[in-house]
Amino acid sequence: MESNIQPLDKVFFELGPLSIKWYGVLIGIGVLLGLWLAIREGKRRGVHEETFMDIVLIAVPSAILGARIYYVLFEFDYYSKHLNEIPQIWNGGLAIHGGLIGAFIASYIFSKKKGISFWKLADIAAPSILVGQMLGRWGNFMNQEAHGGEVTRSFLEGLHLPTWIINQMYIDGAYYHPTFLYESMWSLLGIILLLSLRKVNLRRGEMFLTYLIWYSVGRYFIEGLRTDSLMLTDTIRMAQFISVLIIVFAIIVLVYRRVKGLSNDRYLDA
Repeated sequence: MESNIQPLDKVFFELGPLSIKWYGVLIGIGVLLGLWLAIREGKRRGVHEETFMDIVLIAVPSAILGARIYYVLFEFDYYSKHLNEIPQIWNGGLAIHGGLIGAFIASYIFSKKKGISFWKLADIAAPSILVGQMLGRWGNFMNQEAHGGEVTRSFLEGLHLPTWIINQMYIDGAYYHPTFLYESMWSLLGIILLLSLRKVNLRRGEMFLTYLIWYSVGRYFIEGLRTDSLMLTDTIRMAQFISVLIIVFAIIVLVYRRVKGLSNDRYLDA
């Protein structure tokens, strides 16, 4: 049976020499859905829709650049010998943590120049970021990358997954943990959580900090299942190390802002 399994086509469509891959399409859909969600909520919170459109034009390229630089740096032994492959992001190789750093820096600079509260914008955009991450993982699925260790077909069937997902996890003669799916579902739960917290009227900045903690907790445990992790040392996975740092950072910032009275404004304040 396994010998007859064919992977899903990575190409969305071809037009002459132009080839559009599912990886880029899914990331693009995630960006558009996230933008729509942020604009919709921004109108309720008194933020003009053009603000988020401007942020996307700045933050998305910065995120892609940051994600690629981050990945290439930790795989430099390979890319130093294949320099022509560095720009080929359509083949995968984007590290989410690098993307977050790039988007964070770009958005912070934008908010300062526009005189708008960074924390207010970040709170509104937090669910949108998870939407992008959730759909982006399906791009990894189409590329058959970012998977976990080897498992049996019966294990995957026990998860009650559709056949097309199980078959796509058959790579080079073996089945693998669908860690892309685990993280995608974790992101979906995070979206539901953050949308629910909008009614709680958290202090300003705490919606975004909750997102950082939520994503990092899930990423820490899911990363432990993966076989393609970027490594900090022979035994420490970079993504797990960064996830712990982010959790600690978010908690410290949350407490600091409360103690210093920097988060007295609330999410639902006019």
